[in-house]
Amino acid sequence: MNRLTYLPVFNKLTKSQQNTLENSAFVRKFGKGEFLHNGAQHCTGLFLVLSGQLRAFTISDDGREITMYRLFERDICLFSASCMMNSIQFDITITAEKDTEVLVIPSEVYKSIMEVSAPLANYTNEVMASRFSDVMWLIDQVMWKSFDKRLAGFLLNEANIEGTDTLKLTHETIGNHLGSPREVVTRMLKYFVNEGLISLSRGTIRILNRDGLKKIINQ
Repeated sequence: MNRLTYLPVFNKLTKSQQNTLENSAFVRKFGKGEFLHNGAQHCTGLFLVLSGQLRAFTISDDGREITMYRLFERDICLFSASCMMNSIQFDITITAEKDTEVLVIPSEVYKSIMEVSAPLANYTNEVMASRFSDVMWLIDQVMWKSFDKRLAGFLLNEANIEGTDTLKLTHETIGNHLGSPREVVTRMLKYFVNEGLISLSRGTIRILNRDGLKKIINQ
C-alpha cells in the first residue's frame, strides 16, 4: 500500500510530483516517550502519522510544558518543518505518546512541490489554519477557563481517546499537558475524589461520574 495516499491531495498531484514524493519519503519508528522533533531550529521534515500517537507541546522559560495539540493516524505535522515556511518560527517539541510509525517527507522536497502545486499549497494552508485554530483554542482555555473545567475536559477527552474510563496518568503528566504545576493538579484531583467524580490509585485515575465532570465543564 502506498502510504502517501494518506495525503488527501496526493491523487491531485502530477505523476512526476507523486514519484518525487515516493522516492524521497521514508518510514521511521519511534518508541513511547521518544523525541521526534525538538525546537524551531530543528527542521526535521513533515511527519505523516501512520500509526500511534504524537504530542506537540511548548516549554516556557521556567521549564513548564503545555500541550498544544495531539496527532493521530493520518494526521500531518507541519511545524516539524517550519523552516520551509517563511516568517513562521514555532518553537515546538514533538514526542511519541505511544509507539508510533511515521512517514517522513523531507522539507525541501515538500516545499519544492508546494510552490508549483495549487492543490498541495491549498491543503497545506488548510492544515496550518487548523493548527493555529488549535493554538487559539488553547489560549482561550488558559486565559478564560477555570482549572476545574480544563481538568474535567482533559480527563473526558483522554477517556475518549483511550476508549476506557481507567486512565494510566500521573499528576505530573497531566500538569505537563495543561501547563499547571503538579501540586495544583493534585489538589483538584483530590477535590474530584471528594465529589465522587473519580477515584485515584498509584499512576491510575478512574472516572466514576462522567455526567458530573460534564456538569463542571458546562457550569
